Amino acid sequence: MTMTRARLEAAERAVLAPFAAFADASRGRVHEERESPYRTAFQKDRDRVIHTSAFRRLEYKTQVFVNYAGDYYRTRLTHTLEVTQVARSIARALGTNEDLAETIALAHDLGHPPFGHAGERTLNRLAEHIGGFDHNKQSLRIVTELEHRYASFPGLNLSWETLEGIMKHETEYDVPDASWAPDERPGIEAQVVNVADEIAYNAHDLDDGLRSGHLDVRQVAKVPLIGRLLEQLGIDPNAFGTRQRYVLVRELLGLVIDEVIEHTDARIRAAQVTTIDDIRRHDVTLVGPGPELALELAELKRFLYERLYFHHRLIRMTRKADHILERIFQAYCSTPEMLAPDVRAQADVLGLERAVVDYLAGMTDRFAGDEYQRLFDPAKLT
Repeated sequence: MTMTRARLEAAERAVLAPFAAFADASRGRVHEERESPYRTAFQKDRDRVIHTSAFRRLEYKTQVFVNYAGDYYRTRLTHTLEVTQVARSIARALGTNEDLAETIALAHDLGHPPFGHAGERTLNRLAEHIGGFDHNKQSLRIVTELEHRYASFPGLNLSWETLEGIMKHETEYDVPDASWAPDERPGIEAQVVNVADEIAYNAHDLDDGLRSGHLDVRQVAKVPLIGRLLEQLGIDPNAFGTRQRYVLVRELLGLVIDEVIEHTDARIRAAQVTTIDDIRRHDVTLVGPGPELALELAELKRFLYERLYFHHRLIRMTRKADHILERIFQAYCSTPEMLAPDVRAQADVLGLERAVVDYLAGMTDRFAGDEYQRLFDPAKLT
């Protein structure tokens, strides 16, 4: 039996919860086009995101450690894939649209610049007088304007629901765009991705911090959630190796994912929501862990913030990133003739500084470092 789009849409109606986003009820695309005969609208969105240049470049962009710091640490791409896995697991268990959750997760960090949040802060400072820089908004600009893959429209022409998930992505480090449907909460799939993002980076940043030696497990054991897990798993912090680290991170992920599923299901039942509109009109977001675990996760985040993200070695990387991006920005703006023809063409449309910021945001860590050397190292004349 061939699974046509109509059959896939019928399967969604038969299987998914009534408050899920259904592909056959999408609010549509900005530019009218024929839908795929064998993919739903959300599956088509997913495939378009994966094939973008911006998605491929995530492989060489910082998550916590700069890309060339080592082959074993997360990059922005592996972070994205881990968020996607967590989001799919939660969405599937809750009966929401797994395809839409996957698509939002794959697209949520497309707008991240090189050098992670350090790079984002630098670009926001440099672009302050032209509207600043925010990676959520940059992600939207990438999929609606900056990717040029189709002759009949700019961007990817994604469905309204996918764009909503990008613009309403919200974590401690991500601020949603208040101008996008401000009176509505995001759909359940977008809420799932918001939580999946936090679950993934808590777990993998802990893993990378322990692997790198920037964190000591005896310090981490003082965080109540981790200390309790270590005790339950019978792991001695004084005899902690690679296998114990794998077990700890795996069990942490499983614990949080299971609790998010259970508590979200309880909240949905208590709220008696039956449609996606009920989700959007509800006074609070519904996806998340219970209050006790939420407090423990907040304490883990505080620990990572103080002991890992502000580790003196990472502060050095942050300072270097700021210096590299600022010098390149100033060089391009003072001598725009050095820019490639396509960037100069964008400058004619967007203005020089916005075109330069877009160009810098699209760079990988490695390319930005190489470009800095090309511009300022006397030994490199081309």
